[in-house]
Amino acid sequence: MPAGISVVIITRNAASTLGRTLDALQCFDDVVVYDNGSSDDTTRVASGYSNVSLHEGDFLGFGPTKRFAVSLAKHDWILSLDADEAPSRELIEAIALWCPSAASNDLGEIRRENWMMGRPVRYSGWGNDWLVRLFNRRCHNFNDAMVHESILLSETSRVQRLSGIIEHTAVTDLSQFLEKINRYSSLRAESGKLKNYPAAIVFLKAIFAFLRTYVLQHGWLDGWRGLVIAVSNANGVFWKYIKQSVRSGK
Repeated sequence: MPAGISVVIITRNAASTLGRTLDALQCFDDVVVYDNGSSDDTTRVASGYSNVSLHEGDFLGFGPTKRFAVSLAKHDWILSLDADEAPSRELIEAIALWCPSAASNDLGEIRRENWMMGRPVRYSGWGNDWLVRLFNRRCHNFNDAMVHESILLSETSRVQRLSGIIEHTAVTDLSQFLEKINRYSSLRAESGKLKNYPAAIVFLKAIFAFLRTYVLQHGWLDGWRGLVIAVSNANGVFWKYIKQSVRSGK
């Protein structure tokens, strides 16, 4: 059992994947689930695990919400996961060995294997996906980003790669792409950090997002999955800037 480590997860309508995640975490003594208004069985699923502390509250944007959830943890060492992710057995063993000797300014970087409808995606910007997910909250925490949040690093931070993977069930239904595009583009537009561009520039940015994913990141090697991801990325770019223009009245 990894001692002195809390797992922190924020959820919203994650009943279809949360059980798999929590099954993989039963060796941790403290798993924080912070739910943001689920209308499915997410809270019921979370309540079925004795090592889970369930909290409910508002969604403040991904960075601020995760930072608040971190404050609810029992331990200072935090493993941050999403509700559709599960650590491999090798990763759990690596964490159990690494943390006792780690300094508070050390961080664990972990490779995430992204699955889309039954198969891992190797290219399209989804392969070689290394993320800082293990940190000590006395020295590190999430930034304020509404979308695409990350851990803030300092000059003294030391990032170390751990063996094992996070298994990410990214997409089980194509409709998830449409829901994500709509939600994330709205959050980005509402953040007030986007520039206003003429429609022609927005169109070119969307085209570039497609070409970057499908050509530069070799999305074509992922077959139809790569094409779907490329189109989704282009749509995400298009809608976040259009929504920003509408929001600013331009």
